[in-house]
Amino acid sequence: MAIWIWLIVAAALGVAEIVTTTLAFGLVAVAALVGAVTAAAGGNVPIQLGAFVLASAAGLGVVRPIAIRHIKQPPLLRTGTAALVGRTALVLDEVSAHSGRIRIGGEEWSARPYDETLVLPAGSTVDVLKIEGATALVYPRE
Repeated sequence: MAIWIWLIVAAALGVAEIVTTTLAFGLVAVAALVGAVTAAAGGNVPIQLGAFVLASAAGLGVVRPIAIRHIKQPPLLRTGTAALVGRTALVLDEVSAHSGRIRIGGEEWSARPYDETLVLPAGSTVDVLKIEGATALVYPRE
């Protein structure tokens, strides 16, 4: 008889999870299934409740935080000027604190060194550290 109670509780919690999508009711529903398995194995009511509580605590305390962390990850795709940061560029015209041109991929950009005391000669390779407006801040590649 206890098996059916656990299965009904698990089904109700499963429906609640589908409606709310909180990742909490579903984990408690799985814990109710653990209680049903314990009942089917012949465990008495205190053992069933203990298995249910342990499985619920494990689900809510361990599994849910990991799942939430994976769901809330930022997108891996960078677009716009953010996609240029970290790329390698070729210096076309000498880059100093006042002027300079670089080629990032197939595009020409105005540039200045990230460290304003540097002067980067034409033909050298640089890394794009930051984009400010239409100007790339670059640093010599080592």
